[in-house]
Amino acid sequence: METYQRYRRRINYYETDQMGIVHHSNYIRFFEEARLDWMEQKEMDYHRIEELGMIIPVTFVHSNYLIPLHYNDTVEIQVALTKFDGIKMEFSYKLYREGSEELCTTGQTGHCFLYRDMRPVRMKRAFPELYRSMKESVEEG
Repeated sequence: METYQRYRRRINYYETDQMGIVHHSNYIRFFEEARLDWMEQKEMDYHRIEELGMIIPVTFVHSNYLIPLHYNDTVEIQVALTKFDGIKMEFSYKLYREGSEELCTTGQTGHCFLYRDMRPVRMKRAFPELYRSMKESVEEG
């Protein structure tokens, strides 16, 4: 069972469509915000990753919209690192409207570690301390 970290944000008006609900494309941004917050809380913020000469591109995104979110809703995004093998990682997301136990959206994103020249990074060999920290994070769950 994964350990989810919580991230909260308010839905802005510009994130909604003509029907008054959050446009589906914004969920990818919400996932990214929650993921970057997770990384920062684990002391492996993206700025540090870039300083090490790496990038972490998205390899896939999946989202399942269950209940629409609206302008001014406060949403709680639960994020967890669910897979990590030293080259690739995956995160899972659960979105709830604050004050409700109804699950509004679920999602997953996949990522890989690359050097800026697009060569794969083998974290265990190149950055053993960061590898251990990531491995511990996925094993906590």
